[in-house]
Amino acid sequence: MSRIAARFADLRARGRPGLIPYICAGDPARETTVPLMHALARAGADVIEVGVPFSDPMADGRVIQRAAERAIRNGVGLTATLAMVAEFRERDGVTPVVLMGYANPIERMGRAEFTDASRLAGVDGVLVVDYPPEESIGFSAALREAGIDAIFLLAPTSTDERIASIARQASGYLYYVSLKGTTGAANLDVRSVAARMPALRRHTELPVGVGFGIRDAATAHALAQVADAVVIGSRVIEELELAPVEQRVQAVEAFVASIRAAIDSPPLVRAA
Repeated sequence: MSRIAARFADLRARGRPGLIPYICAGDPARETTVPLMHALARAGADVIEVGVPFSDPMADGRVIQRAAERAIRNGVGLTATLAMVAEFRERDGVTPVVLMGYANPIERMGRAEFTDASRLAGVDGVLVVDYPPEESIGFSAALREAGIDAIFLLAPTSTDERIASIARQASGYLYYVSLKGTTGAANLDVRSVAARMPALRRHTELPVGVGFGIRDAATAHALAQVADAVVIGSRVIEELELAPVEQRVQAVEAFVASIRAAIDSPPLVRAA
């Protein structure tokens, strides 16, 4: 059983929602990433998503685009990101880590080389935004053979046929994009997310994490009542941008801890 599957099994057994914060490797500085990862784990993260910096992050809003630009200026790419995960693993062998990014850096490294390097670094899951599922069958199988979960995005516009196709390839969890648009948008409708959950669950027993547009503790709490996990990224990046340099790690830890407390607050009756 993968670290991700084990974590979600434990969450389900305890009737607890999952929390999946996102940071971009190398932002705001190379030396900050690993301390941030440990801070997220201390704050109650169940899975940590680490963005691989890319120059054209088409699914991301302006906040995460700025993070990627800063990271690239800091000289951070895929190889450096993997090194950061490996460094994190020296002290934390429990918290699952998912790499989230785009196809270009993986293709430049080579899919086989990337899979092997990810396994050696201690990566637990990979989400590639712009790999079409129908073209990812071999890659997904290779990841799973290496003990790495293949995570896929589902959108509000995904048809039943596409949901079923993705569910057959996916492992770990499914990432449901809660709105039409890019990360960080502010028009999330919790009721529309709730209305889509039955269609998703008809096709898979995998946990469903919901992200894009989660701005505050109240929204996170509401989503935790209908989803298996809450994914939050742009607001974490904004905390990094707003905090004084010497307080960045502490500010993010405090913010994520507040989201953890919110999603754990009653009501917490979870569907079986």
